[in-house]
Amino acid sequence: MTSGSSSNAAYKPFCPRPWLRNAHLQSILASSRIRASGPNPMADAARMMILETGDGTRLMGYFSENPAADGSGLVTLLHGWEGSADSAYILSTARYLYRKGFSIFRLNYRDHGDSHHLNEGLFHGALLDETFSGVLQSSKLAGRNPFFIIGFSLGANFAMRIALRHACEPISGLKHVIAISPSLNPHRTTLAVDQGPLIYRLYFMRKWKRSLRKKEVIFPHRYHFGDILKEKTLLGLTEALRDYYPEFSNYMEYFRQYTIAGDAMKKLTVPVTVIASEDDPVVPVEDVICLHNSPFLNRIIFRYGGHCGFIERFPSDCWYEQEAARLFS
Repeated sequence: MTSGSSSNAAYKPFCPRPWLRNAHLQSILASSRIRASGPNPMADAARMMILETGDGTRLMGYFSENPAADGSGLVTLLHGWEGSADSAYILSTARYLYRKGFSIFRLNYRDHGDSHHLNEGLFHGALLDETFSGVLQSSKLAGRNPFFIIGFSLGANFAMRIALRHACEPISGLKHVIAISPSLNPHRTTLAVDQGPLIYRLYFMRKWKRSLRKKEVIFPHRYHFGDILKEKTLLGLTEALRDYYPEFSNYMEYFRQYTIAGDAMKKLTVPVTVIASEDDPVVPVEDVICLHNSPFLNRIIFRYGGHCGFIERFPSDCWYEQEAARLFS
């Protein structure tokens, strides 16, 4: 277990049951619908909102105002790539924090959830401006109460970049950002999925191709993917789609646009807690370890946890949910 700062020394260790120490089991259970089963007052209270960003993009989100809120604040949740505001880990975390008194905002990126019809252009990971705008607008729902962000995987990457932009474009009330299993180097993450256990590549390829087919049906005048959908790897499909992203000359230029490395986090002006595991099969933990220190950056790295797992007892006990409530309180 490694921590990049002593500011968060009070956290309790992550101690999964012995049968939960398998990285692949943790990663699979993280997205299990069982986690989100049962009553969910947060989901019952949710109302859908369409956020208009400055460039004309429209993003879909869900706001659950907590009637029991006593100044605890608002938490905006950012899902992983090809996840959504209704992903199991989002619903589970949102329910836990809602029961602790927080209001919740769950944001969908462009082309995630049921939002493919809202924008003609395709999603990609470098679309920080519109995501920042969506988070900024959600922060206003907090009023004068504290505002927090939690991101998962690609959402953790977005959360960290939003924390960096906060230094020059302040988000009123922002107190803390949590990044869970952040994909900091998208090229390395893509290779890890392509070259790792087949189950992860099949999972992401299935969801990505399904998303592209939706886009093709809604905007047939613009999208004709054809043989592109026959690609068998994430990297191959990324390169095959290059014609739809003329702003990037090649996929490495695209990946560099949202890579976080080196001393990037030295610009932070708000606390960021990164939670990662040594056995993550999707995101190389070295990318987290190699970040340069910052007074505002705290890294918590456990031996176990998989990718966005950190489940101590399935399905009810998730370590990062408890830690988020502690930090935000």
